[in-house]
Amino acid sequence: MKAQQIQLVKETWGYVITKSDEAGQLFYTRLFEVAPGVRHLFKGEINEQARKLMSMVTYVVTKLDKLDTILGEVRSLAQRHTKYGAQPEHYAVVGECLIYTLKAGLGDRWNKETEEAWLAVYTVLAGAMIEGQTADVAA
Repeated sequence: MKAQQIQLVKETWGYVITKSDEAGQLFYTRLFEVAPGVRHLFKGEINEQARKLMSMVTYVVTKLDKLDTILGEVRSLAQRHTKYGAQPEHYAVVGECLIYTLKAGLGDRWNKETEEAWLAVYTVLAGAMIEGQTADVAA
């Protein structure tokens, strides 16, 4: 990731987080529309899950300048997700739903440069998650 991409992600997340409840709900609505087969993986209240998602994205965005310091935490998170039934192939649809949510939330602030920046961030995070899951399975 380039410094300019990190800055763009931080700036755009600042707009999204002001409506975090709506963004979280939109994310899960979209996820269950495009991948209804994952609905059973979510046992609790979706409002609470949406808050956790928004909190985690906020945490990651604040650490983007030092992403290497949290990749271990990201891998551990992936290992917990494995226990819930998440599979490596789920990350593609999650990424698609995240981009959908960001695009909707940012409206006219969304452009190709913004999309590329968010895709760069998500690619690194999804890679770490998949690595964490693969390590968990191999262990």
